[in-house]
Amino acid sequence: MHGEFELINRWLAPAHVSTMDTGVVLGAGDDACLLSPTAGQQLVVSVDTSVEGHHFPAEAPASAVGHRALAVSLSDLAAMGARPRWCLMSLALPVSDAAWVAEFAKGFHALCDAVKVNLVGGDVTAGERAVSVTVMGEAEPARALRRSGARAGDILAVTGALGGGAGGLAAWQAGERDLQHPLLSRYLLPQPRLEAGIALAELASSAIDISDGLLADLGHVLEASKVGAELDAQAIPLAEGLVDMLGEEGAMQAALSGGDDYELLVTLAPEQLAAAQAELASSGLALTAIGRLVEGSGIDGLKMPTKAGWQHFGGGQP
Repeated sequence: MHGEFELINRWLAPAHVSTMDTGVVLGAGDDACLLSPTAGQQLVVSVDTSVEGHHFPAEAPASAVGHRALAVSLSDLAAMGARPRWCLMSLALPVSDAAWVAEFAKGFHALCDAVKVNLVGGDVTAGERAVSVTVMGEAEPARALRRSGARAGDILAVTGALGGGAGGLAAWQAGERDLQHPLLSRYLLPQPRLEAGIALAELASSAIDISDGLLADLGHVLEASKVGAELDAQAIPLAEGLVDMLGEEGAMQAALSGGDDYELLVTLAPEQLAAAQAELASSGLALTAIGRLVEGSGIDGLKMPTKAGWQHFGGGQP
């Protein structure tokens, strides 16, 4: 049996921290960490919690759980156009399972290394298996993207393709276990669009990450910006293999309301669209226009009944 401190010291603590490069004055191992943000930058902070059976299957590979828990938090920084710097991670475990923790740590640390984020502290405790990750990033003053900046006449656009999160869940429920499967990888190994968020910070008027479903998250932007939208549902890019998995109607429902896509929904002035598409194309990512904003409220252009997006209490996908 391994105690929480052994689990932390052996697998979860970062192997090394370079104070000069990372702004970490005091990292993991004390009562709290000490950080030195870049002069003149604003701190951008977000937290997400992933609970077994609600956000990831109990039998999901531990390395994927580690990757996913960090990725969904980083996606919030991407939506703000922020550069990620540090993270904190709290892990609850029903039993002390050293093998599971070791694999979880591999997935978590691999994504930390890939996006240059330093784990600077956290906690391990007994309880229902859950992971809570706090991420901290930086943005130039007045450059952070917000939900409230959209204006009537702006173009609505999305990075990547949608529906892969819901399609991947369906693939898992159908027995698929290969993490290279195009849909399952979208569900269990989402990729936060950090580079896209930073690139779009100078071009977009607002942004949000698509975690609860396109319609639900678009609704948040419309409410914050006090505008309406005309959506061209047929222009929405669908994830690879989604129609084969769910059929045409099911694929559209997944794209509109499935959630767990972690792409970015952005609004741009029409004259900025081409520049934004070219900027993202240089990093291999598409930006697709799917509608426009209008005076008023609500969403027009849907010709099919749709389900609500994810809600933790009172709705959402199982």
